[in-house]
Formats: sequence, structure tokens, C-alpha cells
Amino acid sequence: MIFITAKFKVLPEHADDWPQISRAFTDATRAEPGCLWFEWSRSVDDPAEYVLVEAFRDDAAGAAHVQSGHFKQAQQTLPVHLAETPRIVNFTVPQDDWSRLGEMAVPGHG
Repeated sequence: MIFITAKFKVLPEHADDWPQISRAFTDATRAEPGCLWFEWSRSVDDPAEYVLVEAFRDDAAGAAHVQSGHFKQAQQTLPVHLAETPRIVNFTVPQDDWSRLGEMAVPGHG
């Protein structure tokens, strides 16, 4: 799978509204057949920073994502709400779901 983590520094005046601002893009991406997950979290250290964790089935699914109409629309509408260009880490990994963190195993819960 393609595993991506991106940090979005949102303008402070738009930070509380970011989930709604990015909602159409989020919903459309989650509906893509090759999307495994697309999840936003807000930083506990910086309320203007959101972290996006996303995964796509394979290279073809990743390519379909960046070529989609909703991605092209997001390229036009989302940057005006950002304080800087998002930062990203992008890797292909040989798995298709989250692994368990064995070092913090919870007894009786896999």
C-alpha cells in the first residue's frame, strides 16, 4: 500500500473550521475504491496544525486519487486556508492494514 502522512498548517482564523472546509475533499477521497483510510487529527501542541494519515491500495489507486476531480478541486480551494505548503511523508509498504504495536500489547485484545 501507499502510506502517506501530511501536516497541514492552517491559518489560525480557519483552524477551527478546517474539518468543514476539507469535508467535501475528505468524503470524496474516502469514497474512492482504492482508498484504505483518510483520517484527520488535530495536533495537541499546535491547534492550527492538522495531521492527515492516508493510505491507498497501490500505485494505481494513488494515481487515481491525484488525478481525480475532487483532488484537482482541492488544489484550487484548500491552499487559501493554509499558512504554508503542507509537509508530507510518502512510502510504499508491503502490507494492507495497520500492524499491532507488540511492545504495548493489551492482554486479551490481540
